[in-house]
Amino acid sequence: MPDPAADVIVRGGRVFTVDDAGPWAEAVAVRGERILAVGPQEEVLGLAGSATEVVDATGGLVLPGFVDAHNHVRLGTPDGIDLSAATDLGQVHQALRGAVAADPSLTWVEAGRFMYGAIPDGRTPTADDLPEEVTGGRPAFLISYDAHTVWMNRPALERFGIGRGVERVAFGEVELDASGEPTGFVTGFAVMGLSRQGLALMSSQLPGLSPDGQYRRLSRALDMAIGYGITTIVEPQNSPDDIQLFVRARDEGRMRSRVIAAMFHPPGTTTEEVDEFEEAKRIYDDDRFRVGPIKLYIDDVIEPHTAAMLEDYADRPGERGALFWEPGEFAELIASLEQRGFQTFTHAIGDRGIRTALDAVEHARRVNGPRDARHQLVHCEVVQPQDQPRFAQLGVVACMQPRHAAPDITGVWMANVGEARWPFSLPWRALHDAGAVLAFSSDWDVAEMDPLVGIYTAITRADLEGKDAWATEQTVELPTAIRAYTMGSAFANFADGDRGSITPGKYADLVVLDRDLFTLDDPREILETRVTHTIVGGEVVYRA
Repeated sequence: MPDPAADVIVRGGRVFTVDDAGPWAEAVAVRGERILAVGPQEEVLGLAGSATEVVDATGGLVLPGFVDAHNHVRLGTPDGIDLSAATDLGQVHQALRGAVAADPSLTWVEAGRFMYGAIPDGRTPTADDLPEEVTGGRPAFLISYDAHTVWMNRPALERFGIGRGVERVAFGEVELDASGEPTGFVTGFAVMGLSRQGLALMSSQLPGLSPDGQYRRLSRALDMAIGYGITTIVEPQNSPDDIQLFVRARDEGRMRSRVIAAMFHPPGTTTEEVDEFEEAKRIYDDDRFRVGPIKLYIDDVIEPHTAAMLEDYADRPGERGALFWEPGEFAELIASLEQRGFQTFTHAIGDRGIRTALDAVEHARRVNGPRDARHQLVHCEVVQPQDQPRFAQLGVVACMQPRHAAPDITGVWMANVGEARWPFSLPWRALHDAGAVLAFSSDWDVAEMDPLVGIYTAITRADLEGKDAWATEQTVELPTAIRAYTMGSAFANFADGDRGSITPGKYADLVVLDRDLFTLDDPREILETRVTHTIVGGEVVYRA
């Protein structure tokens, strides 16, 4: 180089590089967008020039920027009511009444993150659980914490035309009682509600789904991500209609993290729509904003008993959930998408869903021959021991969310699955030991976006107070958890050549923490750790 001076030097802390060639260093030098040097502090400081910016880590830890492999950043922080703290129906009612009292002009009561455990006796919620006096007669539309189900009152059912005998609407499957009347509960929302048709129906009624509302939520979420040290976000579920939201955020300087956007392929997607996906993949293909993977669902979720299981749910004999695709059809779909050059992300939670998805990738290998496809199975919540080695054998990445195992949010989940299946539930260690690549992520806003919360849960499987840890044989060590949030997720998204480790020549995507995670006496101190600096492409884009 004609001028070896660094533009930025990070010093004064320990550097965990996630690079096996040299896992530890004292300082990092950056020139332009790339890492210039990594090594002893004295040596790296020798690259400083008169204009070099020096970032002092002040005894903290320097890591590669976090790569959040599954973050619904486009959905953003809801404008409506957050029900995650409501632990019973009374608290749900109190939150809804409070929102109406605070803003009497509301035409709809929109809320998110209701917890299944707030409903008595482990049953599903109904319209009768939302008396009209709670909302002053306004329609109420409540989305569950996992965004897979919707709970409505009677005015909302009427507004959407959901009456006797209506089994399905564009945003989900309608639960009917024995007489054929809608109960107020809708399943399959994540699959159908986030489709083009589902969003069109909802946006015709719900004020919060206006284009400006969507952009406002996206912008807030992008700001959150950069404050948590997330330098690459994988947004897993979009349509071509959503791309302009990201383009606007990029052009207006709101997209400081790199973004990879997957296109959503629900059942019923046409060949013409796949052609649209392919065109978007061609147009948006740079390291700041890339469109490419395809998002699929093979099954649903555990709490409403809709994930596909090999054996009955523990608390509901005779119920095993269902697949969204017939196995042979799904296998042909994976093979055909792969032939068109697409990587796939398949939501797979139950052990039958996971086995079906693995069988589909195995079929693609037979049809298409060897290739580095890096298909991902997302969530992987119940993985039978005989299926665990198949991830590595087939080159399938396990994209998993550690916080989903936290006992303070999984009470209903654990009861439904049953203790006999706990030893192979969210089996991070077993998959890692079997050679699978782990790609950790938040699944925000199903769970907290902060990667440090995920890392803490990955090494403890405890709640946020350090209590009630379960199936601790499936915890992983701290270096493994960090790798899964950096190099593992970068590899999972074909970005390991320039991200995921602090290696000369890679992008200078870095995060500085205010303490060294490797020296903490109590894992709960991880939850008190804060990001002091986030650097993307050599630019300091966040300072605490």
